[in-house]
Amino acid sequence: MSRPQIEFIQSQALPWRADDRFGLGVGVELKVLSEDAETGAASLLVRYPAGWSLPAGARGADEELLVLEGALTAGALRLGHLHYARWPAGYDAGARASESGAVVLTFLSGDPGRPAPASFDPARLVEHVDTFAVPYTGTFHPEFPPGAGRKVLYTDPGTQETSWILGTLPLRWAERSEVHDFVEEMYLLSGESHGDRGVMRPGAYFWRPGHIPHGPYGTMTGNLYFFRTQGGPLVTRYVEPQTPFHWWPQYRPALPEDLQTSAVEAAEGARAW
Repeated sequence: MSRPQIEFIQSQALPWRADDRFGLGVGVELKVLSEDAETGAASLLVRYPAGWSLPAGARGADEELLVLEGALTAGALRLGHLHYARWPAGYDAGARASESGAVVLTFLSGDPGRPAPASFDPARLVEHVDTFAVPYTGTFHPEFPPGAGRKVLYTDPGTQETSWILGTLPLRWAERSEVHDFVEEMYLLSGESHGDRGVMRPGAYFWRPGHIPHGPYGTMTGNLYFFRTQGGPLVTRYVEPQTPFHWWPQYRPALPEDLQTSAVEAAEGARAW
């Protein structure tokens, strides 16, 4: 994958732009969180205007969606606040629309405008899930510090790539760092998270390649994250950190040069959000 490490940026630092590269129709604005220059895969915030619509038709890339604000319809489905879907390439979700507008966290596996396959694997389809109704699972790793639960939204039957929501309790922190074998991607939905790269607040985003130690983390408020892995399953090893955990760490991101200035400015103003 040809994406740089982005860890972390407040999405508020990125401008909304009209961008028709992804075939989402008239009036749509985007924030590109990260993008693969080779494959066309992208992680996006998409803002749909009131009255938006898009004709039915299968697309040429997998689409993964989490509605952050407003609502979308797709065929007979209605996706409201924190509703999730994963539509594989070749699946036709039906005509799409938003009556009053929406903001949707969107992940594309490639260029959706390329020819759609003639069929898709139903095992890779999550037509629609209300994440409020998905039960939390508890202990999912014997060494994972207590005080958190996971809502598993999708596990790929082939690669074992996984998408989930993680909720953690207030006044919770860890003492060790983590290392994963594959890409881990995150968008912070609510709360704050204190870690080795600073304090993340709602709207924080990272794309982290595998084998990079990170953390430990803590939260005063509790928080809600959306996570996904790319390239394989979530495999975690716990290691001793380079520095011990402490509250209110300095912001020290790992970012491409073109994002550094705006990221720092946004992080300095983040307490007002």
